[in-house]
Parts: sequence; structure tokens; C-alpha cells
Amino acid sequence: MELSTKYLMEKLQRDLAAEHVAVEDNTTRSLCACSFRVLAVSAKFERKPMLQRHRLVNACLAEGLLHINAFEQKTLIPEQWARER
Repeated sequence: MELSTKYLMEKLQRDLAAEHVAVEDNTTRSLCACSFRVLAVSAKFERKPMLQRHRLVNACLAEGLLHINAFEQKTLIPEQWARER
């Protein structure tokens, strides 16, 4: 499996009906490890604590996470995203 920012973004948009997704590839060229930072905004996160939101993202990306060494995520509902922008 080839992991890319495009793959992660499309998967989150499709599976979580995310209204906004930003993926940053933090992989350094000197290391073989994969490292990504993700921001996902979805109404599916409504009334869910952070841990449950992260579990939804982890379940969505389960196959890819097997090949990622460092993964940072921020999960927001649309109202939170509107306030943060």
C-alpha cells in the first residue's frame, strides 16, 4: 500500500463524510518512517468525546495505520471549525 496525503484525505472525506480534511506529510527524507498530521471536520463527531472521534478516524484508516509510524490527529465538528478559522 502506498500512503499519500491524497489517499488519506479521500478516505476520510468518503468514510466520515468530512466537510474539511487537511493532511500534512511530516515524513523526513532521512528516515524510512511515515509520519502524518490530520485535521478532520465532520458532523459524525457531534456529541462524541475526543477519544471516540479519534477511534472513528483510526477505524477509517485502520489498514493505512499499520504502515504509519507517527500519526497526529485533530477532530472537530463543523461549529468548532467555524470558530477556529
